[in-house]
Amino acid sequence: MSFLPTSPPLARALAERNYNEPTPVQNAVLEEAAAGRDLLVSSQTGSGKTVAYGLAIGETLLGGAETLGRAGQPLALIIAPTRELALQVQRELSWLYKQAGARVISCVGGMDPRREAALLDEGAHIVVGTPGRLRDHIERHRLDVSALKAVVLDEADEMLDLGFRDDLEFILKTAPEERRSLLFSATLPKAIIALAQNYQRDALRIEVTGAARGHADIDYRAIRVYPKEAELAVVNLLRFHDAPCALVFCNTRNAVRHLEAILLERGFSAVALSGELSQSERNSALQALRDGRARVCVATDVAARGIDLPGLELVIHAELPNDPEVMQHRSGRTGRAGKRGTSVLLVPPSRRRKAEMLLGVAGAEATWAGPPTPEEIRALDQERLLGDPLLSGENATDDASMIEALLAGRSAQEIAAALVRVYRSRLPAAEEVGDPNYGRDERKPREYGERREFDRSDSPKSDGPRKAGPRGETVWFRLNIGRKDGADPRQLLPMLCRRGKITRDEVGAIRIFDRETKVEIDADVAERFASLAGAPDRDRITIEQVFGEGERRPAKPFGEKASHGAETRVQREHRDEERSHSGAPKRKPYEGKGKPFGAAKSYDPVRADREPQGDGAFKPGGKPHSGKPGGKPFAKPFAGAKPRFEQRDDGRGAGGPGGKPFKRKKPRGDERR
Repeated sequence: MSFLPTSPPLARALAERNYNEPTPVQNAVLEEAAAGRDLLVSSQTGSGKTVAYGLAIGETLLGGAETLGRAGQPLALIIAPTRELALQVQRELSWLYKQAGARVISCVGGMDPRREAALLDEGAHIVVGTPGRLRDHIERHRLDVSALKAVVLDEADEMLDLGFRDDLEFILKTAPEERRSLLFSATLPKAIIALAQNYQRDALRIEVTGAARGHADIDYRAIRVYPKEAELAVVNLLRFHDAPCALVFCNTRNAVRHLEAILLERGFSAVALSGELSQSERNSALQALRDGRARVCVATDVAARGIDLPGLELVIHAELPNDPEVMQHRSGRTGRAGKRGTSVLLVPPSRRRKAEMLLGVAGAEATWAGPPTPEEIRALDQERLLGDPLLSGENATDDASMIEALLAGRSAQEIAAALVRVYRSRLPAAEEVGDPNYGRDERKPREYGERREFDRSDSPKSDGPRKAGPRGETVWFRLNIGRKDGADPRQLLPMLCRRGKITRDEVGAIRIFDRETKVEIDADVAERFASLAGAPDRDRITIEQVFGEGERRPAKPFGEKASHGAETRVQREHRDEERSHSGAPKRKPYEGKGKPFGAAKSYDPVRADREPQGDGAFKPGGKPHSGKPGGKPFAKPFAGAKPRFEQRDDGRGAGGPGGKPFKRKKPRGDERR
């Protein structure tokens, strides 16, 4: 190894994990100048800070011994801003101090405090927790901090932003004065400096170079999308990259629920992570990602700090973050420990300036492009099929007879076609997504492939997204879910496509009523859709065809608006033509009373005295208009009317005749000078 801590147990733990090269922050805390001192460390997220402060306090806790001895009062206290980060720190320190026999426990909000109290009574060497729960245990005398040798504040800037300043100060005041204080933060604002000055002694300040340049191991990409197609772009990005683990960020809990439902309907193994979930639900979601049972996590910014998922190669910002720091923390979930990662920002045209500002402040250079196309995704599917383990696996002896029978009864072409169908059935379908910049700026690089061969001649707008929906005759179907049951077209559409094995282009109008929903399906696939969608499903939504009036709507030209009962110009011309053939007179342009709409006014000499002449001049003999040339003067004030300005009896008239002048204000400071 190129670096070794002074404590042999920690060195053996690092060797087991193949830690051969230290990160810059780990090198900095192991220097002789940092030994035994308080530390104020600034380093970007994902730089190995957990292992860094674990190594930094190793000599303080062990003091040259091989083991820590029997667990009693805690020797070290690690404070983290979120539950997920605290639990992750507990896992990291558990393997790091395993050789030293350390007992590491966690105390976080959302967990059973009585169970934590029982663990504290049994004794612990290192306690990891969130500020509020740790303070609660201290105030209830469950956590004894009198024997602490080191206190570590991880992500201190985030804890201050979340309003934990009072809790932090309480814990630091309660801890012994002779303990070491290590403060780790991604940034060092004034509040962090003030906290360090008040509660640290002669702290060594360490700023790891490169922390302000963004993440060197992360490729930033900005994808132009239409606002209503952002969810479809997420589907295509997940299919294009095919990452073993991906994280999709939204700004609100409702957006997380909605996007998770869309991904599940399309066949992705997805989980959600937000503040409304209980701690056990959040732990289950993270464990599913670590076990490989789920490959996509849709989360709010609660997952932007401290979460370390193995194999996380892709981060998608489905909604732009509010500030550059949040964007860096989101993106910092990938590209960790020297591995490469990709961070994708979905940018509608109206948000482009904000995206450029976020990238500029973060010091990240992004590649601008349109979303991946279905053609590009299908080309990648072909490459991945050739390398799929399904083709490279060894044949079992029991399968030999089945293989021979299959080769004898079917041709190679039929077997290959069946294999392709099986392979595609496991993959979510790619979506047709437009590029707002297509055809406007060909100078920009197109990371996801050239799209000049894409035909948009059938679209009413060459620079807009292609409109979906059937163009031929349609058949109506009824669903037993309505507005009062929470029916949402954005969730019903993928469900209909999945159950009926149809595409979005074969689904027309979706009309939601209080207790039911009617859906329009292309007549060419209606029979197949009825047989497939009518089968019972886990969502317990029944789908049945509507018979009777209005079950079939005739085809209409693409892009033609519905008449909604009004007679169109073509229909009027057709009716007039039928009248002429039948001998009936044609309909006059206007059959109502009065003049036709928009007819010009004619001059009437009888009413000439009321018609204006020229630019506002009035006819001789006409009624005068008050205030106009030739008009009657304004009416005189009635008898007894008071003048506008009048001297009051109390002598406080304001500006009137005989009244006192207005009181002059005192001169301002600049006037006095």
